[in-house]
Order: sequence, then structure tokens, then C-alpha cells
Amino acid sequence: MEEKKLEEKIGKIPPVIFKELKETDPPDLYGKVMGGLDQVIWADGALSRQTKKVIAIAIAAALRDGHAVRAQMAGAANLGVSKEEIEEGLRVAFLLAGGMPAYVHGKTALEEYLGNRPKK
Repeated sequence: MEEKKLEEKIGKIPPVIFKELKETDPPDLYGKVMGGLDQVIWADGALSRQTKKVIAIAIAAALRDGHAVRAQMAGAANLGVSKEEIEEGLRVAFLLAGGMPAYVHGKTALEEYLGNRPKK
């Protein structure tokens, strides 16, 4: 159940990741991540959940982590984050994280994720 809630927030996660996390030392790491830390990190606070999601996408793009970019975009869609908001976040990554490669990586993932969906 906790895994389903997390996937609603950030997108599809391969089951092997949860399995490995459950088996990791210390054994209670899974419970801490899934039970409390995740909820604290993603909750509305000084930053909205939507803003945090844009930050997460920009970080994932800067790290060139294709799975994380796609997963965070799926979570962003669930929160109603717009294409324009994501693109703006990617421009920040472009400026601060090595320029063009981070932007191109994120922009390509965004276009693949959105496909031919109409603009809002």
C-alpha cells in the first residue's frame, strides 16, 4: 500500500527497488523512507508540492537520470504541474548544471512523456 502511494506521487517504480530497500541494512530503512521521510519531503510547506516536483525534475535532469526524470514527470502530471513550469525548471538546470546536456536530457524526456498531448 505504501508503495502504491509513493508511485502516485512520483510515478512507476520497478518492484526490485522496493524489494532491495526492504532487505537493506539497517532493516528499518524501508519503513523510515516509506512511512515518514517521504511524506515530510513531499508535503506542502514553504514550497508547494508542485514546486518541489519541478525541483525534483530539474535535479534528475541535471544528473541525467532518465528513470528519475520520467518518474518525477509522472508525479508532476498527477499534481497538475504544467509543461511550462517544467520547462522553466529545466532552464534553471541548464544554467546551473552544466548547460545544454541537462536541458536537452530533460526536454527530450518531457517531449517523450507528453507525446502529442494537447496544451492546456
